[in-house]
Amino acid sequence: MVAFGMIGASISGITFVSVPGMAITTDMTYLQMCIGFIFGYIAVAFILIPVYYRLNLTTIYSYLNSRLGQRSYKTGASFFLLSKLIGSAVRFYVVCIILQKFVFDSMGIPFPITVLGMVGLIWLYTRKGGIKTLVWTDSFQTLCMFVALILIIYNVITSLNMNIGEAISAIASNVHSRVFVFDDFISRQNFWKQFISGIFVVIVMTGLDQDMMQKNLTCKSLRDAQKDMCTYGFAFLPANILFLSLGILLMMLASKQGIALPAMSDNLLPMFAASGSLGTVVVILFTIGIVAASFSSADSAMTALTTSWCVDIMERDKDERLRKITHFGVALLFVLFILVFKVINSTSVLDAIYILCSYTYGPLLGLFAFGLLTKRKTNDHMVPYIAIISPIICFAIDTITQHTTGYKFGYELLMANGALTFAGMFIFRSR
Repeated sequence: MVAFGMIGASISGITFVSVPGMAITTDMTYLQMCIGFIFGYIAVAFILIPVYYRLNLTTIYSYLNSRLGQRSYKTGASFFLLSKLIGSAVRFYVVCIILQKFVFDSMGIPFPITVLGMVGLIWLYTRKGGIKTLVWTDSFQTLCMFVALILIIYNVITSLNMNIGEAISAIASNVHSRVFVFDDFISRQNFWKQFISGIFVVIVMTGLDQDMMQKNLTCKSLRDAQKDMCTYGFAFLPANILFLSLGILLMMLASKQGIALPAMSDNLLPMFAASGSLGTVVVILFTIGIVAASFSSADSAMTALTTSWCVDIMERDKDERLRKITHFGVALLFVLFILVFKVINSTSVLDAIYILCSYTYGPLLGLFAFGLLTKRKTNDHMVPYIAIISPIICFAIDTITQHTTGYKFGYELLMANGALTFAGMFIFRSR
């Protein structure tokens, strides 16, 4: 149940929207990254999870306290809070915007009410239930999401006057079915860039993320947690094959009906849902799917942020009153961030979230790498400064490289950021 629910928590509402549209611009090359995800989950299962179980951790960042020191511990937890709050709010913002544009505007419901209603629902059912509630609600939401996805695909296939076998053949022969890119190393879709980035993205966004790991830590034994992680990792590939196949089918349907493809690839699925060309059933399924996916991601993020603040920052894990106040505060921050994104007209795609993670999760990667791969102590006092300077240096390198050579770094920024943090800690290591 944990593994099944975590698929929904990772996929999120933005994936439900963005991945079908990726087929327009990058074909099915995203699957290269998904293959890397599998190896990343194996690394988390057999390198990180045994450490967490051996130390019997409530939050994974307390490992940094015992291994490196108090300031390293607070730095790791702070970078998680920053990363998770921004990333989750951006994901939820996109979902709210899409539902507002394609569903709620026609009902006359204003955007702030949509945001308050959706965040309020998540706050209500996570307020008392805790992590056990999340395991079961996430599983139910993941089920709703996949049922909606499969039924949407079936409706599209029917609209194309095909059976399932014909649809599979049409997808396989389509020009957008390209998966592997080996011939262009400069391209961000190059296999080795995508594959290696996929491994490290999983290590930081799952293995070093309290939101993802808190559910694994509910498993009764280390073996169960490892089984959960590997099952979840392998399930990611077929799930994304379904999303990308839907994108190709929608492009075929657009060509058949003489509909122009949207300027923004993210709008491919919402465009068909809103047009009514696939019927009212697809509008309902689209709404169910995107709400289920977004709730599954946001509820666990809200709970993890509450836990990390109370345990890691305030160090008052038994204070029930503080937990309730923090939980309510996190919900308000979600609403505030989403409304601010709306005012500045911010846009977000899955790719942008991964680039953001390169800057905010990079220091976490460096911290845990130094702790796990060396036996040395570092200058704990210097760690916060190293963790802040490393992303700034990475940003400067990326900007200079782009202006001088035209090459723009992609997900490899994550590894560079982690390496800089590691190097800084090594330079200032205790003699």
